[in-house]
Amino acid sequence: MLTNPSRHVAAMTHPIRLKRVYDPPAPDDGRRILVERLWPRGLSKDKAAVDLWARDIAPSPELRKWYGHEVARWKEFQVRYRAELAANTQAVEALAQECAAGPVTFVFAARDADRCSALVLKEYLEERGG
Repeated sequence: MLTNPSRHVAAMTHPIRLKRVYDPPAPDDGRRILVERLWPRGLSKDKAAVDLWARDIAPSPELRKWYGHEVARWKEFQVRYRAELAANTQAVEALAQECAAGPVTFVFAARDADRCSALVLKEYLEERGG
C-alpha cells in the first residue's frame, strides 16, 4: 500500500546515463531522451538522434532564465527545480516509466554537465524510483 501516492514513480531497473546532445550517439545509449524545453541550437533532428523529446519535464522558462547557468545560483536552482518536479507528477511518472522500460540516456544541451538540469532530474528520479 502506498502511503503517499504522489511520491510513487515506477521502479527503475536500469541506470540513467547523461550525455550532451552534441556528442555522437552510441549503441549503448539505449533510448535517447532530450530533457530540454528548447531544441538545441544548430542541431538537426537526424544528428541529435533523439527518440523522445520530454520538454514538459524540463525547468520552466522562468526558472531556466533565472538560473542562466550561473554557478552561484546552482544550489538554489536545484531546490527550485526539484519543487517543480514534485508538482509535475504526470510528467515525472511518464518519464519514470520510460526509464523502467530499458536503458536510457538523458541528452541535454548545457556545456556544464556538472551543473545542469538533466543531472538534477536524473538524481530526482533515482531517489524516488530506487
